[in-house]
Amino acid sequence: MTDRPTDTAVVIIGAGQAGLSVGYFLRKLGLDPGNDFVLLDRGPGAGGAWQFRWEALRLGYAHRVNDLPGMEELGLSFDTADRHAPAREVVADYYRQYEEHFGLQVVRPADVTRVTATFDGFAVTFDDAYGDQTVSTQVLVNATGTWGAPFVPWYPGMNGFQGRQLHTVDYRDAEEFRGRDVVVVGGGTSAIGFLLELEGVAGSTTWVARRPVEFLEEQELNIEGGTRAVTLQDAAAREGLALPSIVSTTGVPRTRRIQSAIDRGLLVAKPMFASIEADGVRWADGGFQHADAIIWATGFRPELRHLAPLKLRERAGGVTVAGGAAYRNANIFFAGYGPTASTIGASRAGRTIARQIVSALSARGF
Repeated sequence: MTDRPTDTAVVIIGAGQAGLSVGYFLRKLGLDPGNDFVLLDRGPGAGGAWQFRWEALRLGYAHRVNDLPGMEELGLSFDTADRHAPAREVVADYYRQYEEHFGLQVVRPADVTRVTATFDGFAVTFDDAYGDQTVSTQVLVNATGTWGAPFVPWYPGMNGFQGRQLHTVDYRDAEEFRGRDVVVVGGGTSAIGFLLELEGVAGSTTWVARRPVEFLEEQELNIEGGTRAVTLQDAAAREGLALPSIVSTTGVPRTRRIQSAIDRGLLVAKPMFASIEADGVRWADGGFQHADAIIWATGFRPELRHLAPLKLRERAGGVTVAGGAAYRNANIFFAGYGPTASTIGASRAGRTIARQIVSALSARGF
């Protein structure tokens, strides 16, 4: 190993499923955590975005959480995890044990605010307990996911709504809405989860979706549906397009819990309203629904603001990524972006990206 001109060879931004997967495979390929590569994570603790999810969410309520690579060494698996404990606690605990077992030395809380190009690689600026810090690196891996970039579509009159508007990231507990009329917007598992929790607590719930919701006959997402979603995500990433919604290409698995809610008439989605008024929403046919709160379960966009100085975005709105590598800079990799956003996709991509990184470093004499 030769002396390097930067503080470290690789910086991984984000220690969720994607970042941990890349770190695991880099370690397996001989790189030393905390020395040859550094993991920076914004969260106060382990668990990635899961640590911020609402208390009532349990494993099995959302899409399946796959094990991280090498997790079997710890005797852990999400398949056998406690289904009664909050999912955020289970995932955080498993990820914490994983980080400790493999000695990944995650630096947190470290909020990356800016990445700039240098002659030898990149300068990564982040905020921590001591203020602004900068670390230089030869290779950059962005594994920030989407939780920090919630998406709320604009509708006429929304700024004049006098009730409460919140996104999935802001939802904490159904009790906040006891006796209130609530409109839930979105066609995915988060929206459905909110409706199930609000049932019997809220004064009324109205479900609104921007497109028809397809309920699958299977209780889990089938291989064909998952493969189609990954293919569409990959095609968009390769063309530098804005990434399509996952649920729009997979549908919603018809679990027993969801089927029961369908049978009792809870899960009936109305077409999108035309506008928002001070105390409710107005339908296209002129009808009106009173609302004290609107919950926007409308998804996320990739969190890429810190990469703006690198000018990676295309005119079409996305970043061109193929095989995990950025088209505009071969020393930038994206883990958990597009086709690798799921837990199983992130694990597979971790291996691929780690191998490419080691190859790139070898070419530099590392």
